[in-house]
Amino acid sequence: METIKQLDDTYVAHTYGRFPVELVSGSGSILKDVNGKEYIDMGSGIAVSSFGVCDSLWADAVSKQAHTLTHTSNLYYTSPCAVLARELCTRTGFKKVFYGNSGAEANECAIKAARKYASEKKGNEYYTIVTLENSFHGRTLTTLAATGQDHFHELFQPLTPGFVSVAANDIGSLREAAVKHKAAAVMIELIQGEGGVNVLNESYVKALSQFCNDEDILLIIDEVQTGNGRTGELYCCMNYDIMPDIITTAKGLGGGLPIGACLLGEKVENIFSPGDHGSTFGGNPIACAGALTVIERLTPEFLAEVKKKGEYLKQSFTGAKGVAAFAGMGLMAGIKPQGELGTIMDQLIDKGILALTAKDKLRLLPALNIPMDVLQKAVDTILCVLEANA
Repeated sequence: METIKQLDDTYVAHTYGRFPVELVSGSGSILKDVNGKEYIDMGSGIAVSSFGVCDSLWADAVSKQAHTLTHTSNLYYTSPCAVLARELCTRTGFKKVFYGNSGAEANECAIKAARKYASEKKGNEYYTIVTLENSFHGRTLTTLAATGQDHFHELFQPLTPGFVSVAANDIGSLREAAVKHKAAAVMIELIQGEGGVNVLNESYVKALSQFCNDEDILLIIDEVQTGNGRTGELYCCMNYDIMPDIITTAKGLGGGLPIGACLLGEKVENIFSPGDHGSTFGGNPIACAGALTVIERLTPEFLAEVKKKGEYLKQSFTGAKGVAAFAGMGLMAGIKPQGELGTIMDQLIDKGILALTAKDKLRLLPALNIPMDVLQKAVDTILCVLEANA
């Protein structure tokens, strides 16, 4: 009989470098493989499983909706879609929500909104989106063009035109590029996740926000990975005390099902008319029902606990043996090891820890509700492995 690995190798497109682990079940922050071995999940499906695997509240809501109304398309009204939009808007101050199925789709919506706004306000020549080097905004041709990493571009030329990337934390370069290229918008991640868990300087972010406001250039914050409680606030921009024009999000919003959301601020709340944009599956009742259980639990009290756990990670790894550098915010952490990263990842798997990488860093994105004793056990194990490889 063929193994799952053999079936995967034979029939699934070779777009992923999988770890040698076949997962079959899980609960909370504990996953189990085909051999019965247990792992502490320190990646949560790349920041997707906000409340862990098979969270009961999420699963009950999804199951109930699946037995009530599964799909209608956006030709009709449904309660989960509308109620989730209300929650997102009232919690953030944004005015409207467009639903897609992924972060890339949310970013595509933001780009379309920005270009339509700039065209109507300033003229058709205002279409460029300025992004940052080391950014990551998705894998469609357009969001790849927005991504400020050349190696993602090499095999897929020509990309969608109208994007330029500048160095992060350099306000002069950004201003110059925005003026020179007649920018419609600036799109940034406040913490560059795939780019290496790079946290933007607060002074830079505030200066950028002020510049965009002064020049009527839309500010888009990509919160696909940083949003939905990951950094200890509902959205990371709240840590910087700024109000962008558009927020894009996905991953942790769905809690395990595909959903993307583009939150539109006052300038662009009515930028779209029927037919300007759309999605067959966007706003799906089941996905929205699950997302509601995530958003409703991200209370100030809960988010304060996320911050405490984030501070524990920072204190544990900063200056520890085998650690060259630590970066992050809340439960989004990047640890640059002194040892060889691939070897460290193999050893962590062997010791029952599933983590992630980002460039030259070990990346941790555990469930937001990971029990403290489980988090401490994972941290202790990671510290031992890092020290052994120093």
